[in-house]
Amino acid sequence: MKTFIIGILLLVIGYIFYSKYINNLFSPDDRETPANKNRDGIDFIPISKGRNALIHLLNIAGMGPIIGAVQGILFGPIAFILIPLGCVFAGGVHDYFAGMLSMRNKGAQITGLIHKYLGHTEFRIFMVIVSIMLLLLATVFVYTSGDLFVDRFLGIKDFAITNPIVLCTYLVILLYFIIATLFPIDKIIGKFYPFLGLMLILGTGLILAGFFINGINLQNFSFSQYNQHPNNLPIIPMFFMTVSCGLLSGFHSTQATIISRTIGSEFDGKRIFYGMMCIECLIAMIWAAAAMDVYSLNLVPQNFVGTANVVNIIANKFVPFDLAFIVTLAVIVLPITSGDTALRGLRITIADALNLEQKSIRNRLIIVIPILLCVLGILIWAKLNAGSFGLIWRYFTFFNQLIAIPTLVCATIYLAKEKKNYIPTLIPALFYIFITMSFIFSEQIGFRLPLTYAEIIAAVITIISLIYVIKKIK
Repeated sequence: MKTFIIGILLLVIGYIFYSKYINNLFSPDDRETPANKNRDGIDFIPISKGRNALIHLLNIAGMGPIIGAVQGILFGPIAFILIPLGCVFAGGVHDYFAGMLSMRNKGAQITGLIHKYLGHTEFRIFMVIVSIMLLLLATVFVYTSGDLFVDRFLGIKDFAITNPIVLCTYLVILLYFIIATLFPIDKIIGKFYPFLGLMLILGTGLILAGFFINGINLQNFSFSQYNQHPNNLPIIPMFFMTVSCGLLSGFHSTQATIISRTIGSEFDGKRIFYGMMCIECLIAMIWAAAAMDVYSLNLVPQNFVGTANVVNIIANKFVPFDLAFIVTLAVIVLPITSGDTALRGLRITIADALNLEQKSIRNRLIIVIPILLCVLGILIWAKLNAGSFGLIWRYFTFFNQLIAIPTLVCATIYLAKEKKNYIPTLIPALFYIFITMSFIFSEQIGFRLPLTYAEIIAAVITIISLIYVIKKIK
C-alpha cells in the first residue's frame, strides 16, 4: 500500500508544480482562440471550461487506462511509480503541447502541426499512420464495448458476430459513432459527455471506496524483485508499450486538437489538457491497484488475466452488488466515447488535408461513408478470425505510441524557435523513439530480433533522430 500512496503523491505534486512550469514555458495569453475566431457551428464552437474538461477526459480515456492498467500491473508494484512519473514528465507534457500548439495554429490537427513543424514528407507518412491508428481504435472499441454490454447486462457469452444479438449491438454502437461524427460537437458530445464523465469518476470512486471498506492487498516495490511479470516480459520496452493511456498515449494528440477548437481562452489549457491527463492517470492507478488485489487472491481465471473480463471481477469484489452495474456501465462508456471521437478526429484530419470545409453535411458524408466501410470491413475480419483482437491491439499499441513522437518533436522545435527550454519535450521524444523501435524490432508483429539486437538498432535510430531534430531546429 505504501508504494501506491507514494505514486499518488508523485502524481499530485507533479501536477501542482511541473504543470505550472510547462504552462509558464508555453506562456498562454489572451489572444482570440480558434473557437471564437473560426466559429462554424460544427467543430469550432466555444464550450465552457468545466464541460470541456469532462468532454476531453472521456475523449482520451478509452479502454486504455483500464486494459493498460490490468496488464501493466503484472510487472509488479513498480507500475505504481512508473505510471505517475510517466504521466507528469511525458504524458501531460505531450497532451498539453498538442492542444496548445493546435490553438496557436488555427485549430490544426496533429497532422497539420507535423506538416508545419516537420515538413511535407513527414506529413504524408504520419497522415497514413494516424488514419490507420484511428480506424483500428474505433473498430476495437466497437466490439469491446459491445462484448462488455452483452456479457454484463444480457448474460451472453457467445460473442461471435453470427450471434444476431451481438451483431445488432455492434451495429447500434457503430450507428452512434457515425451520428456523433457527423453532428455538431455541441449537440451530442457537448450535451451528454459531461454527465458520462461524472459517471466514470463515480464508478472509479466506488472502487476506491471499496479499498477502504473491503480492504485491499497491495505489494510494495522492492529493488530485489523490481520486475514480477509472470512471462518475464522486459520492462523496457514492454511496460511503456503496454501502459499508454494514463502514462503517455499518442491517441491523445488527435483528441486534444479536437478540443482546441472549443476552448474560449488559452488560460484554460493547463486544466483541460494537462489536468485531465493526470485524472486519467489516477483512474489507471486505481484500476491497477484493484487488479493487483484480485490477481493476488486468484479470483481471475488464467484466460481472463489482462483482459476486459477483469472489469466485472473487480466490480464484484469492491462494489456492492446493487451498485456494481455502475462500474461496468462506466467502463462500457469509455470505449464508446473514445471510439466516436476517434472517427470525428479522422474526419477532421482528412478534411483538413483535403481542404474540404465541414459546414456542409454533404462534405462530411463524403469523408464519413468510406470511413464507415473501412471500420465494418476490419470489424467483420476481426470477428471471423480467432486471435485477431490481440493482433489489432498490438498494432494499435505500436502506432499509438509512435504518433506521440512527432507531437513531442513539434513541441521541441516550437520551443527552440521561441528560444525557450526545449529539454522537457526533447527527452520524452527521444525516450519513446527508443521504446517504439525496440518494440517493433523485437516483437512478433515486427522484425522478431533478439531484444539485445533490437535495442542496439533502437539506440542508433535514437541518435540519428536527435541529429534530425537538431537540424530541424537550425
